[in-house]
Amino acid sequence: MHYVDEGPRDGAVVLLLHGEPSWSYLYRHMIPPLRDAGHRVIAPDLIGFGKSDKPTRKSDYAYAGHVAWMTSFIEALDLSDINLFCQDWGSLIGLRVAAENEQRFARIALGNGGLPTGDETLPKAFKIWRAFARYSPWFPIGGIVQKGTVRELTVEEVAAYDAPFPSARYKAGTRAFPQLVPSTPDDPARDANIAAWEVFKRWSKPFLTTFSNRDPITRGGEKMWQESVPGAQGQEHTIIRNAGHFLQEDKGEELADVLIRFIARDTAACP
Repeated sequence: MHYVDEGPRDGAVVLLLHGEPSWSYLYRHMIPPLRDAGHRVIAPDLIGFGKSDKPTRKSDYAYAGHVAWMTSFIEALDLSDINLFCQDWGSLIGLRVAAENEQRFARIALGNGGLPTGDETLPKAFKIWRAFARYSPWFPIGGIVQKGTVRELTVEEVAAYDAPFPSARYKAGTRAFPQLVPSTPDDPARDANIAAWEVFKRWSKPFLTTFSNRDPITRGGEKMWQESVPGAQGQEHTIIRNAGHFLQEDKGEELADVLIRFIARDTAACP
């Protein structure tokens, strides 16, 4: 598993988890300001993405497997007092890891993501995306990221998103992920996600939502977290304006500033 590790070794850990079909390049606008604020910023590439290893069969990818890989990564680096920011599949994985390893996490900021159990009605936009990922012979990673942003990416930025996926052989993970989102009550991840939700219903550590206003898939999803998580009470929840699904790409510097203030405010409030 490849990862970026910037900032002082003794700084407060900020763990940035990307989603589908991006990689840690997504956080290039956020890492410098977080680092310059004195934090140790860690941004891994999920297995199958970016510069990490890429198993070539879709069957090599499972929700539980990714949770186990990320847990092993955190244990290998012996990370503690983690400040987690997660989005998209980074949320499905990161929230599970946090719920199952509460003692390693200090606070969570969630943007454009969630923890489905299979009981929810999935948005039409997600169903279209899932079908595209499954059946389309054409699967341009950079172009897909561009569809999820408000601003126009440069040719160089699109190429950078494409770079780790030079052929279809490297895209098994990107193709598999949409199919792994729990969407029915018999999904194999259902019980583990329900158990994680039970943890969050009593989660008293700081919990912030930072959803964007122009994501057709997750827009409005912040409300359930604000209402269900005790640690979300009294937080300065933020709507990132004029940002699409990949809010890190559209408003990375603004989002980094939100995280810096969130960590500073709640750290100062702790005895």
